[in-house]
Amino acid sequence: LMDTYLMGANLSGANLQDVNLTYANLRGSNLRGANLQGANLQRTDLMGANMRGTKLTDAKLAGSDLWGVDLQKSDLVDANLRGANLIGANLRDANLQEVNLTDTNLRGANLSYATWNGFRIDGLPSQQVTLTRFNSLQQNSHKRKTEKTQSYQEQEH
Repeated sequence: LMDTYLMGANLSGANLQDVNLTYANLRGSNLRGANLQGANLQRTDLMGANMRGTKLTDAKLAGSDLWGVDLQKSDLVDANLRGANLIGANLRDANLQEVNLTDTNLRGANLSYATWNGFRIDGLPSQQVTLTRFNSLQQNSHKRKTEKTQSYQEQEH
């Protein structure tokens, strides 16, 4: 499916695991809940696509245009977004563990409540990005340990 024209296509819930969509045009497509695990989406035009709840674990999205894409509650663990355009993208509640965001444009992106751990952002310029209440697994782990310690100390007294 390399270099395929699928603009506005309805692919919601589709199983596209390990598919090669390099240079494809998926602008404005509905990929809500689709399985794109391990897919090659490098240099793909996904501008304005609905990708809410999409599984993108191990996906290759380097150099792709994801301007205004809705990735809310999507799973992007180990995804490669190096050099991708995520201007205005909605990544609220997304799982971004070990994601590569090197040289990625996140201007105006919403990363509220996203889960982060071990992500890479080398070369990321200072930008306006919404990072309200993002979840760090290390931060949550420390919080749970603190709560357990406090609970234990209260029991001692």
